[in-house]
Amino acid sequence: MKALFIGGTGTISTAISTKLLEDGHELWLINRGSRNAVLPPGAHVIQADIGDEEDVSRRLEGQTFDVVADFIAFTPQHLERDYRLFCGRTKQFMYISSASAYQKPLSDYRINEGTPLANPYWEYSRNKIAGEELLMKLYREEGFPVTIVRPSHTYSERSVPLGLHGTGGSYQIIKRMMEGKKVIIHGDGTSLWTMTYNTDFAKGFIGLMGNIHAIGEAVQITSDETLTWNQIYRAIADALGVELRACYVSSAFLATSAPESWDLRGALLGDKSNSVVFDNTKLKRLVPDYTATVRFDQGVRMTVDYVLNHPECQREDLEFDRWCDRVIAAQEEALAKVKKEG
Repeated sequence: MKALFIGGTGTISTAISTKLLEDGHELWLINRGSRNAVLPPGAHVIQADIGDEEDVSRRLEGQTFDVVADFIAFTPQHLERDYRLFCGRTKQFMYISSASAYQKPLSDYRINEGTPLANPYWEYSRNKIAGEELLMKLYREEGFPVTIVRPSHTYSERSVPLGLHGTGGSYQIIKRMMEGKKVIIHGDGTSLWTMTYNTDFAKGFIGLMGNIHAIGEAVQITSDETLTWNQIYRAIADALGVELRACYVSSAFLATSAPESWDLRGALLGDKSNSVVFDNTKLKRLVPDYTATVRFDQGVRMTVDYVLNHPECQREDLEFDRWCDRVIAAQEEALAKVKKEG
């Protein structure tokens, strides 16, 4: 199979790229070349900016592919460009959408591909929905061979997955845990969530590549393991060998008290504060041997070990740390006041 990935070195796509190369497939990448060192040898790299459509078109002249997948398309305009570039050049175009596009608030916590798409809280999700609608229109009216893939919370060894963090990533929460400080958990920690290790995601994605039954379909790829946020944070603390000191704060308060640039309204109210349980029946029908095998407590131990042994993954976020301290102090002060006046 000859595949072209736009991106190809992110959390999700690195695992897919690596597995494809290990299995002997021909892989081409269009990216800026900043993270190609994470790939095993064998990929054909076109170092270019996908936003320079004329340059990319010239570099692709005479090339055709079995599969083209865009991992960095976030708006309908990105996909309109992809259509111009790849119409007639590929047997299958795969678009990475997002499970955050599903209906918020949910009418049913059980999620499958028939769950309505609507998210008034998060522009990111609305753009993904608009992208899906554009591609399905092109499929219906012009036969553009589309497969839409909806990941949920997928993680790798490079970053510990959390419900809440600032723009600097998740390491600051890990550091707080190791220092014995309280960490904020949104809500009361009992809402349901699903974490998927990137190598498990890769199994499902590769099973859809070149799959004639996946053309014109939207398919979600997640683990079948359902966890509460309390279980998630306790598993992280256990992997660190520390006690979890949790401070529970409402998602609405967190979303309104954080800087707008963190977009917690979208990330929490439009995503992680909602209970979700994914029904992967459709994926397993299309890819009968798909099974997610990395249990969260196992995967997060691998991640914690990697992060603690790789200083480049230990990016501090002092602004977020100070904000956590203020939120925790304000809640404790308010509680003490209520008790005193009660």
